[in-house]
Amino acid sequence: MPRNGLRVVGLGGLGEIGRNMTVFEHAGKLLIVDCGVLFPEEHQPGIDVILPDFSWIRDRLDSIVAVVLTHGHEDHIGGVPYLLRERADIPVVGSRLTLALIDAKLKEHRIKPRLMPVKEGETKKLGPFDLEFLAVNHSIPDGLAVAIRTPAGVVLHTGDFKMDQFPLDGRITDLRGFARLGEEGVDLFMVDSTNAEVPGFTMSERDLSPAIDTVFRTAPRRIIVSSFASHVHRIQQVLDAAHAHGRKVAFVGRSMVRNMGVARDLGYLRVPENLIVPLEQLERMKADKVALVCTGSQGEPMAALSRMANRDHKIRVGEGDTVLMASSVIPGNENAISGVINGLTRWGANVVHKGNAKVHVSGHASAGELVYCYNIVRPGNVMPVHGEWRHLRANGDLAISTGIDPSRVVLADDGVVVDLVDGRAKITGKVPAGNVYVDAATVGGATEASLRDRRTLAEEGVVTVLAIVDADSGKLAEPPDFLIRGFVHDQAAFEAAVPVVAKTLERAALEGIGDSHQLEQMITRDVGQWAHKKFRRSPLIISIVIDA
Repeated sequence: MPRNGLRVVGLGGLGEIGRNMTVFEHAGKLLIVDCGVLFPEEHQPGIDVILPDFSWIRDRLDSIVAVVLTHGHEDHIGGVPYLLRERADIPVVGSRLTLALIDAKLKEHRIKPRLMPVKEGETKKLGPFDLEFLAVNHSIPDGLAVAIRTPAGVVLHTGDFKMDQFPLDGRITDLRGFARLGEEGVDLFMVDSTNAEVPGFTMSERDLSPAIDTVFRTAPRRIIVSSFASHVHRIQQVLDAAHAHGRKVAFVGRSMVRNMGVARDLGYLRVPENLIVPLEQLERMKADKVALVCTGSQGEPMAALSRMANRDHKIRVGEGDTVLMASSVIPGNENAISGVINGLTRWGANVVHKGNAKVHVSGHASAGELVYCYNIVRPGNVMPVHGEWRHLRANGDLAISTGIDPSRVVLADDGVVVDLVDGRAKITGKVPAGNVYVDAATVGGATEASLRDRRTLAEEGVVTVLAIVDADSGKLAEPPDFLIRGFVHDQAAFEAAVPVVAKTLERAALEGIGDSHQLEQMITRDVGQWAHKKFRRSPLIISIVIDA
């Protein structure tokens, strides 16, 4: 650690969409901004969520002064319960809604946190870090940017933001505050990159209301709306449209019910009287008088909408129903979402989505907004965050286009160490920042190797070789059995592999190998090579040797 320097390490959110987490280090203390999760893709079967890698900070947990949460989306708060398992009394700092959402989540994990509410315009000193919070507009209320002041310099971290001039809640991004900090001198500007490739300015949330109203006015039967469980603004528009057209609404899915309950209790969600009813009551009403709001906008296999598409949910989507998918597509989820749309269409539903109607607007600043911010802040150094590599690079190019020296634009991957010293930010090293998989109740148990086995099982099948071996001669006591699942339909296909097993055992005997484990490894390798040569496929081979 350089003397009088500020170290910045992104443990997530760099080169990916999700699991945003940045660690700031100064004077022996650590400050964390956000701690989110990444949702699995199709090639990660059985995984619930993916966490940042805490190994770099695990032996320094006592040095953490706080976790600052910029807003309440899962990709920014979902990892907090797992971090607090390591040290439960880490102060959690955030706005009122953000803390209410994380508190409800932590109750499910049976963790009682130390919550420190803040709001825009406030300042707070935590260890050697002087923090100032600024309002930013996003697709969830109560978003905050954070300015971090240390003797090493001033950092402005935008969190997720956009510059909607007509937000539903009337709370605009504090550009005056950005400009004031620019006059003071921002040494490192860490900027949301998600929409850096999109030209112009992001459309206002209010512009969606006519399209949503059209759906509610014209749908002949039930309306099923899918959205992120924390997308309070979009749910508000849905509730307003339902009320205007005489429909009752029920929330479906645990996270949706929990989050909307929190938002309603705090006054962020305005719900007309008697509009929300239990799902059981809705099922007894006329189809053209009901609307359901559920999770599953990203094609998540266990979410309500995916289960409806697969006929694995008590809500049976049918002819004449309208499904409104009111969320953007997170990169990597395109195939899963397409599968859900096809499944719903198969059962007769009319699916309205971003591709065929104006029913979603992004929560992130587009290129024109980012350039505007660079021009009013005029930072000494820029570090694009929150995006895949194409987004990070596009954001960096925007900064350069406003006159920022290319050598002062830092493009970093997860785990890359960036040190701010004497007003200059440079890459100085790397720390571990791999994927940590949550698999049911297991954290970190699943590995890339085990996921590779799962993919093989799903794509290539499995063949179990049961070989009974004469303990004295080392030869087969009887022909081996081949138990085949998901590989070939003909159970006799592996009869031709019997000589392969016999030759493997003969070679082992000549080499003096009699250990069962070693024999199993040899059989697995040789039968696998034979299967690949014969079938051009590579099933998972499991060999079991039994001494006779």
